This record gives sequence, structure tokens and C-alpha cells, in this order.
Amino acid sequence: MAWLNKIMVIGNLGTDPEMRFTPSGTPVTTFRLATNRFFTTPQGERKRETEWFDVIARDKQAESCNQFLSKGQRVYVEGRLRTRSWEGQDGKTRFRVEIHASRVIFLDRRGVSVLPEGEAEAEEEIEPQDLPFE
Repeated sequence: MAWLNKIMVIGNLGTDPEMRFTPSGTPVTTFRLATNRFFTTPQGERKRETEWFDVIARDKQAESCNQFLSKGQRVYVEGRLRTRSWEGQDGKTRFRVEIHASRVIFLDRRGVSVLPEGEAEAEEEIEPQDLPFE
């Protein structure tokens, strides 16, 4: 049986990247990515719908994202979706869907830059407390 978990999005960074390190020293960079969809309502009104994604890059790709990306830049991100859950301070279970990037391409005015591809599968799991946005 075949399985597929892949997402491809183009959007703009909504935050500057934040780089942290796992306890073993692996760099992990996170940033928020906004994608827009424009549509016309049945009444003829033009509307915009924005979706926000949490993106996680690791290793050399994490270092490159942290060094070269900034809020507002346009990028292509390819990766896999992963859902995390944790218990909030109020005792309720919280969920977050993240993109674990395997590929990031800069799409800014200075040309297109391809960052090194991430590892296909991480050997070390990232624990929720190791992530900067929780």
C-alpha cells in the first residue's frame, strides 16, 4: 500500500525566522508563511482569504533560512504535514499542524535561490518544548 504526505505552498513570510537548537545541537528554524486565495462572491465582491502555516526547517536548511530570509519575502516550501498535540495550561488539548520543510526556494526579486534540501526523515524527533512557537 502506498502512502503520501506532501505539501507545496508559495507565500510570504509573516514573521522573521527564529532559529533554536535541539538538546543535541541540531539547528531548527521556524517561521510563519501566509498564502492568499482571491475569489469573487456571487454578489460580485472581490475577496481575499489568507491561510497561515507554521514551517519548520532543520540542519543546513535551517541555518540558510535563518540567515537569508526575513518577514515579507516570498518563498516556495515543500515538505510534509505533521500534527502536534499538547495539553494547554487550561487543561485543554491543543493541536497544531506544521510543515516540516524538505525544500525551500527563495522567490524574491533578486532571483530564485534553492536552499539545500532537508533530510528525507529526521533521525531525531523534535519535541514540542524544543519549538519556539507554542
